[in-house]
Amino acid sequence: MQYISGVSTLQLNQAICIGCGMCETVCPHGVFRIDELKASILDRDRCMECGACAKNCPVNAIEVNAGVGCASAIIYGWLTGKEPSCDCDGGSTCC
Repeated sequence: MQYISGVSTLQLNQAICIGCGMCETVCPHGVFRIDELKASILDRDRCMECGACAKNCPVNAIEVNAGVGCASAIIYGWLTGKEPSCDCDGGSTCC
């Protein structure tokens, strides 16, 4: 499942990643993969910005603005049946 293309706030610093696999384990949408003791992002657009990966990374190699941005607005809109609004253009419409 992809939410909305090119808007996820997910960032991974591979230089400090220790390859523990927690991100791969806790991600509900399979965004991460561990290869050669480093995490990599398979598909950033699958990220729903829940923050589980960042909260469980023991070396803080992952950053994500959980619960903000267009992905969150789209998901909230789906759940509530309301028009999504992430206010990224300064107005009241979504991206």
